[in-house]
Amino acid sequence: MLFIISLATAVGQSFGRFSYGVLLPAVRDDLGISNTQAGLIGAANVGAYLLGTLLVASATSRFRLLHVMRLGLFLVALGLLLAGIADSPALLAMALFMTGIGGALVWIPAPVIAAGALPPKRRGIAVGLIGSGMGVGVVFVSLLSGSLRSSQGDQAWSVMYQVQFSISLIVLVATLLLVRHQQAVPSGGAGFGGFGALRRMPGWLPLILAYSTFGFMYLLVLGFLTTRLEDDSGWTTSDASLAFTLVGFAMIFGGPTFVTIAHRLSIRRALTIAFAFWPICVGTVLTGFYLPTLIACIGVGLLFSAIPTLMTLYVVENTTAQDYGPSFSAATLTFGLAQTISPAVGGLIADLSGSFTLVFLLACFMGVVGLVASLQLPRRIIPASIR
Repeated sequence: MLFIISLATAVGQSFGRFSYGVLLPAVRDDLGISNTQAGLIGAANVGAYLLGTLLVASATSRFRLLHVMRLGLFLVALGLLLAGIADSPALLAMALFMTGIGGALVWIPAPVIAAGALPPKRRGIAVGLIGSGMGVGVVFVSLLSGSLRSSQGDQAWSVMYQVQFSISLIVLVATLLLVRHQQAVPSGGAGFGGFGALRRMPGWLPLILAYSTFGFMYLLVLGFLTTRLEDDSGWTTSDASLAFTLVGFAMIFGGPTFVTIAHRLSIRRALTIAFAFWPICVGTVLTGFYLPTLIACIGVGLLFSAIPTLMTLYVVENTTAQDYGPSFSAATLTFGLAQTISPAVGGLIADLSGSFTLVFLLACFMGVVGLVASLQLPRRIIPASIR
């Protein structure tokens, strides 16, 4: 069951949201649009994710988490189907808007459903494996897209979405038939957007500050990585795809690795370490030197998986079962607000400056902001089970 939930997050996140960053150069060139327009298409996806978090906050206070996740998978599959037949920026934006909503409905319930499949002492492992599923999805998208673009050219992005739709349909059926989760019927009382529940969690304010910072900074890198390497550093399509593949491969291990660090040092310290390494890795990518950049992409992948996994684990361990869904939805709402503006800002800066250098420098700076926010988390917390 845990394997299927991990695949569901790969469909909801890697396919429904992150694959656009891999395919962006092909989409831009095939449709003949600017970086700003391409960024706006990405903004439609993350804006929908923001809307989805509001829906989840309301839905999880009234309906069981598993039902919400199933609906999310259905919406992602439908969006991928539309993306596969899209022949205009407007239709593609509409399709990615749908996958954005579905991605939120999948991602927020998935960690606690996965945690419920293992004994309480091992729920951190379950949450970490969810992030690994996203990494597997990104690796798959990167490898296949690189192969298809080499053989079919820029128009191969449509085929990629068609393949992703086929896989999402299989995962949806498997989830409906095989995934189960024991949960009492929610009774409401979470407040608007889930913030009533979130404020009952210790350290909620620095957590959402760190989470929103991550939401803004990661898309500045993941959303434009292949474009930066191809346009600014002169990399070939296959080399840029390899870099993104390494990001996805490292994502498989980022969650479990930093969950282990958190168990040894605390979630607060693990988050601080992750944010501290972000500017170093992104700054190395800026150099464009082949081997150092590939190594830095591994670091980016580890951190990209680790930070949201640690955020999720923090909420799982410091909220009750009743408060988890609304609390994580509220935290994700702030994350969604930040990532909604990130692609458009990045694309605009790139168009105005003529390169993605300032975009990546901004991502480095935001890593420092996240570091400061992480340091404000409580040093000691009373577990939710005994509060």
